[in-house]
Amino acid sequence: MTERTTESEITFSHPFVLSSLVMPLDPGTYRLLVDEELIEGLSFAAYKRTGTHLEIPALGIDIGTRQLLLVHPHELEAALHKDAEGGEPLSVNA
Repeated sequence: MTERTTESEITFSHPFVLSSLVMPLDPGTYRLLVDEELIEGLSFAAYKRTGTHLEIPALGIDIGTRQLLLVHPHELEAALHKDAEGGEPLSVNA
């Protein structure tokens, strides 16, 4: 099966929390990696998402260790929306 990974950057202006985290992450620009696999048997190219990962800590932070945190796309979208509104971070249990 053919797979692809796309990278992008997302920026948070305020601290934010995701359910897979114990503590809020600092504002900053983070690398987002989306893994997809080709849906075979179609007359056109189509991919389905198999994983979404957020690289922590934020880009530009000088630290030797980086981690890929598996995140749910809808939860990440909600955190970005909340950040754009300038609100407080979502609670861990949200």
